[in-house]
Amino acid sequence: MKYFLIAGEASGDMHAARLIAALQQCDADAVFAGLGGDKMQAAGCRIYQHYRKMAYMGYVAVLAHLGDIRHNIRIAEQAMLSERPDELILIDYPNFNLHMAAFCRKHLPDTKITYYIPPKIWAWKRWRVHKIGKYCHRILGIFPFEPEFYAQYGYSCTYVGNPTAEGIADYKKSKAGSQKSEVSPYVVLLPGSRKHEIENCLPKMLAGAEDAIREVPAIRRIVVTHAPGIEPELYERLCAGHPLVTLTTDTYDAVRHAKAAVVNSGTATLETALLGCPQVAVYHLAGGVLLDFMRLLVLRIPHFTLVNILAKREVIVEMLGRHFTPHTLCNELHRLLTDEHYAARMCEGYAEIQQLLGSSSASRTAAEILCNNEHSKPKKI
Repeated sequence: MKYFLIAGEASGDMHAARLIAALQQCDADAVFAGLGGDKMQAAGCRIYQHYRKMAYMGYVAVLAHLGDIRHNIRIAEQAMLSERPDELILIDYPNFNLHMAAFCRKHLPDTKITYYIPPKIWAWKRWRVHKIGKYCHRILGIFPFEPEFYAQYGYSCTYVGNPTAEGIADYKKSKAGSQKSEVSPYVVLLPGSRKHEIENCLPKMLAGAEDAIREVPAIRRIVVTHAPGIEPELYERLCAGHPLVTLTTDTYDAVRHAKAAVVNSGTATLETALLGCPQVAVYHLAGGVLLDFMRLLVLRIPHFTLVNILAKREVIVEMLGRHFTPHTLCNELHRLLTDEHYAARMCEGYAEIQQLLGSSSASRTAAEILCNNEHSKPKKI
């Protein structure tokens, strides 16, 4: 079988690489090509374009890079026509991937299309459900509630397990028997994986964290995680004048050993929860009060972070838009660092989420479905 995978950011690259490894176990003749990153390439995938040249998020960033986006689309289209894959596998990245699904349906009608890690349309842009249902032969969901969501619209979806939980489980196995570091306690900041996110979030994160630990004598360090594909100069510039800060590229280790975390909302909040670190979630958005009104109109769910969505209640505090300030962050972080009962209750919520996600290997389950050619008919039910 010949597989073509498209991942448009770092997390997608990681999950796609795991899927490639699992497919190699059940399909010895598998050949891989696509758009992605270093991890996919290391797993044996021919990369036509790196995600570093694709990861544009937000209307401003998209408008500013329309030429680059069109160029990437042309690269993907030409690569698919050249490769003529048996299977197109889409990993999140909805705007780009839905375009490629439509292109594949039109120009490569014999190619099966699988959406592995479909976009979070249950939160917003629900109208995309019909595009996904129209173009894709399989939907392999990574949250337990997704099959029920798609069924409401007449489409079938298979829950295969959660790749983030799978990755954390593998990490924990690799660290089994090792002891936590004896270095002094610290706060860890996860400012995101995109340049504009980091530029907007990190200064406020640093200001709030420094104010919080000023009143906690045991904490005298702040660790900032360095996202793959981001130039070190960006962090050096933003962290200049903050002597308590150290940088690390080992995010999981940094979170595992931290006393508390400040996390830019996204998959990282779920990773932090599964690693058992108390956290506060933040997200920079312009718009002030208008944003609060638009959120009520656009978002179809009461919570913003994956942790709270899965738990169906507030396990972690969410600070979005105008609510994300150094002052509000300082207060919540100080509580996490000093109120042991509060932090313990948060970790109890984490345990519920771990149980909900289960322990199955998402990549292995997805690979078995692909190799066995299961659910390869249109999904209308």
